[in-house]
Formats: sequence, structure tokens, C-alpha cells
Amino acid sequence: MTDIVVTTDPAGIATVTLNRPARRNAVTLAMWRELGERFRGFAADPAVRVVVLTGSGGHFCAGADISEFGTVRTGVDDGAAYEHAVDGASEAIMALGKPSIAAISGFCIGGGVGLAIACDFRIADRTARLAIPAARLGIVYGPIDSRNLLNLVGLSRAKEILMTARRLEAAEAHRIGLVDRLADDLGTEVATFAATLAENAPLSIAGAKLILHALASGDAEARGAEIHAMLARALESADYQEGVRAFAEKRRPSFTGR
Repeated sequence: MTDIVVTTDPAGIATVTLNRPARRNAVTLAMWRELGERFRGFAADPAVRVVVLTGSGGHFCAGADISEFGTVRTGVDDGAAYEHAVDGASEAIMALGKPSIAAISGFCIGGGVGLAIACDFRIADRTARLAIPAARLGIVYGPIDSRNLLNLVGLSRAKEILMTARRLEAAEAHRIGLVDRLADDLGTEVATFAATLAENAPLSIAGAKLILHALASGDAEARGAEIHAMLARALESADYQEGVRAFAEKRRPSFTGR
């Protein structure tokens, strides 16, 4: 059985499914590495417009597979290599110039939360339960995931989530901003939202993501040349011409990402 399953539909919506239902989709070291590779691959694939990350068997992800820590995370050097793989997965998701959606049901724990908050959007159903139990395991939640958590829920709530390690039910996670949308029918909600994103201009979306992330991290000035190049690329694109024509002709535009 493949631990990560990837499918792409004709609209360009790729679905990445963590596929270890017997372990509630706990992520192994090999899976952390593969997730990074997969998302870096999506960046170079023009056929992919949107990426949905989800889990099989009614759960999103129970976090890192602690059962393998005795062999892959035995000391400082192994621990650093492991964290590098975890951070690499989150960084690849965040760097993707295409929208990413975490579709969350059931357990979303520890590293699973890290994957979800690396995505642009989080949609959960009412079975979702989110927690970061690092304080109960004697480990420290990493800087990348901690920053993403802080940006979503604020300093006080981030401290509470990390220091108490308590479990949040879906409604509370939605109320504090850890989850963007709460759905009665997760599949329909995610499919509808993903389809809306996939219809829009890829370069516009990539530019919006670049600028918003740069503003949020405070490095917009340092990335000024990159932002300027993205603006120029969009203005020179066939999609810009198509958008203008479609507006004048009162029809839905057909974007190609070029």
C-alpha cells in the first residue's frame, strides 16, 4: 500500500492523500521527505492549479509516527535531520505558488497541524479534533510551525495551544481562526472552493500569495525585485489579455497560466 496517494482531475485540482488509515495517517520520515518532493513537483507542473491535502480513513493526520523515533530520532544529529525533513515539507507547501487546502476530518494532531497550517486554507468538518501535544512529549514545536500558528491565532492563544497541549474541537478551532471554514459536507465544500480557485488566473494567484506572504513576514522590501518581476510577468501574460477580453465580452475567462 502506498503511504501517499496523489491524483489530479481534469480541472487541475491535485489531491494528496495521506494513506495510513491503520495509523490514523501518522507520518514517517520517508513520508515527510516525499511530501516535500511532491509539493516541489507541483510547483513545476503547469497542469496543477490547486492542491488539496487530506487523509484517508476519516482522519487527517495523527502527526509524526512516534513508533519509529527509536530508530530515526535517537540523538541530536538524527533529530536535526528529522526536523529538516519536517520543515522541508512545510516549506514546500508554503512556497508553492498555487493555492493549497487542508481538508480536515478526525484527528489533526502535532505534525498534522503543522501540515494543515502550512496550507493556504483549512476546511474542517465537525469531526475534526486539533491538538499539538509537544509539551506532553518533551519536544519543542519547531519555529516554522510555531510562526504559522502564531500568525493564525495570535500570541496568547498560540501559547495556550502549545503549553497546555489540550485538544480543540472543530467549532473552537474555527472560532479562533485555526480553521477557516467549518463544513457539514467536507467533500462538497472543498471541491466547490477548489474549483473556484482553479478557474482564476494562476499568475494572479501566485502574485497574491507572494505579496501577502512577504507582507506578513515583513520582508516585502527585501523581496521587492521578485515582486516587481511577478507584477510585470502578469501584465505581459496572455492571461491578462484574456481577462480583459472576457470582461469586455461579458463571458467567463479561460486562463492558461501563460
